[in-house]
Amino acid sequence: MPDQPSPTPQPTAGPRPARTVPHAMPIVAMVLVVVLLGAFLWLLQRNERDEEALALIKDALWVEQNLHFQLASDEDKLERLAEALGRSEVDMRQFATMARLVVNTNPAIERLLWLDAQGHATLAEPPLSDGGEAAENPTRTDAFRIARSSGLRAYGAPYRIDATDHGFDVAFPLHRDGVFVGMLVGVFSFEQMLTHHVPWWFAQRYQLEVVDAAGTVLGAKSRMAVPGSMAGPAPDPARSHVIPFDPPGHGVTLVATAYPSDSNLVRTILVAAIFALTGSALWSLWSLRRHIAGRLRAEEALRTEHAFRKAMEDSLTVGMRARDLEGRITYVNPAFCRMVGLSAAELVGCGPPMPYWLPDELERAEAAFADVLAGRAPEIGLEMRFRRANGERFDALIYEAPLIDANGRQTGWMGSVLDITERKRSEDLARQQQERLQQTSRLITMGEMASTLAHELNQPLSAIASYCTGSLNRLRSGRFDTDEVAAALEKLAAQAKRAGLVVRRIHDFVRKREPNIAPCSLAQVLEDCVGLTGADAARLGVRVELDAPADLPAVTGDRILLQQLVLNLMRNGIEAMARTPRADRRLTVTVRVEDGVMLTAIRDRGCGVTPDVADRLFSPFFTTKREGMGMGLNICRSIVEHHHGRLWFEPAVVGADGAAGGSRFLFTLPIHAHAAEAAE
Repeated sequence: MPDQPSPTPQPTAGPRPARTVPHAMPIVAMVLVVVLLGAFLWLLQRNERDEEALALIKDALWVEQNLHFQLASDEDKLERLAEALGRSEVDMRQFATMARLVVNTNPAIERLLWLDAQGHATLAEPPLSDGGEAAENPTRTDAFRIARSSGLRAYGAPYRIDATDHGFDVAFPLHRDGVFVGMLVGVFSFEQMLTHHVPWWFAQRYQLEVVDAAGTVLGAKSRMAVPGSMAGPAPDPARSHVIPFDPPGHGVTLVATAYPSDSNLVRTILVAAIFALTGSALWSLWSLRRHIAGRLRAEEALRTEHAFRKAMEDSLTVGMRARDLEGRITYVNPAFCRMVGLSAAELVGCGPPMPYWLPDELERAEAAFADVLAGRAPEIGLEMRFRRANGERFDALIYEAPLIDANGRQTGWMGSVLDITERKRSEDLARQQQERLQQTSRLITMGEMASTLAHELNQPLSAIASYCTGSLNRLRSGRFDTDEVAAALEKLAAQAKRAGLVVRRIHDFVRKREPNIAPCSLAQVLEDCVGLTGADAARLGVRVELDAPADLPAVTGDRILLQQLVLNLMRNGIEAMARTPRADRRLTVTVRVEDGVMLTAIRDRGCGVTPDVADRLFSPFFTTKREGMGMGLNICRSIVEHHHGRLWFEPAVVGADGAAGGSRFLFTLPIHAHAAEAAE
């Protein structure tokens, strides 16, 4: 036999190491690295954005100057043409040729108009498609008046040239010999200006838009759509630069917007990797620190746990027994040792048969042992009889559970052993007392039913006496009809049989005997009980109503015990209506089949059950009657539970008849097996 394992050595106590600065230095250093790296990346990104913004401003100013240079060059050509028109009479064909040459060689000039002194178009190149009426528009009229009054060139406000283009007018006044003779108007296209005068390299880097004061895009040049451009939401100030385009003025501006720069994927990956590694290092340091602190706490708690476990094991009254997968005992607590009268050294290592098994029940013990090892231990526990070392026998209730180690593997079985010898003795004594109380209750009920028996027998005996006297008078008179006397004698015999049944029923009810469980008709039991309580009900003015269908299936039970159950409940209901108005005194007995059981309800219209009484209503020796014993309802519940049913009560609610108050006592009984199969 192997020796009992020695107890776990208790670790020696020691002071917890203090938290010093060197312990926190690695974490502080890693945090500083992360902060400095973040600051460096932020400065690098900021410098890149500043350089991009500076380059944008330089390029935008260059384009603006280039556009002004090209516009000034085109205006000089138009001004020389206007001077030529003002010096002498000009042939229309000659002007058309000159105008066509200017329009063809200068893409930004969409059209040339020669207006007379009243502003009407004299000649247009290319020709107007609407017969000259298009020469008169509000913006051109304003430019016409300004140039005429000032004698200098004037710029018109932007307007829509066609469905896809916007432009503006430049008006040059024509004077001949100091007299205003007309106006030369050049129509400039924003789209053509941007297309021909903005270099390709600028369009590859920026989007350039011409925008009026209302935010309308008059022209644009770009290779792709830019989020946040003037055509959509407001541009990002950090990526856009706005320059007034004057001339032509009138609130026209140039908006240059940089394209989104391609993200530096390699740098992003490197930064993410650095942060990930830094984070993992911080997490590792923190985890290591927590692990060390946890180990220190575990070592401190181990001593306390060991002492607590030892005290708990010594104070337990429940026997604890552990066995391995082969059935050998590996651990017992002091309570189990006291229970069987053997020491732990004598028990640890033992295998079947165990020294505390009874010799005459070895087969049953081995079968239970095999069920436990196979994992078939009953959850409700297993009752066994063991013996102590001195030969004394005792009853034990055993609960078995798998013994799982720290890795989740089953290493055996742990059993809890309860000594239930005294409990079983108490249960037997209580059962005997309950049976005696039931018998006493029957005798008390017989005394209470004496008046009922007298009332029940009075009627048949009176009828027997009447039929007997009438028959004797007929026979003595000598004048009688045989059939008439025979009918009277038959009625006399029926009443005598009725009186005998009443006596037999009372005798069976109060006779002490073992319960006779058999199929019986609950409807017939209820009818008999209604007849037995008829006298008491009539005396108190209570109407008894029975609602029991004739096709009810049979129930399994003892007819006499069921009669005692129903009589107690009915008599309680009748007595509860002592203070109810006489017109409302009604006791209703109903029986139905619900959910596979027979449900019986007995309802009264009495005083009801108060909440402070409800919890103790079925307790032994508790009663609300002045001369009651307090055992009626307790016996009723015992009878119902003996028949595998349930008894309870509910406060009565307002019914279809409008009656309220009182209580409903309900109990269920199982339907007889053959009756249930027939119903299915």
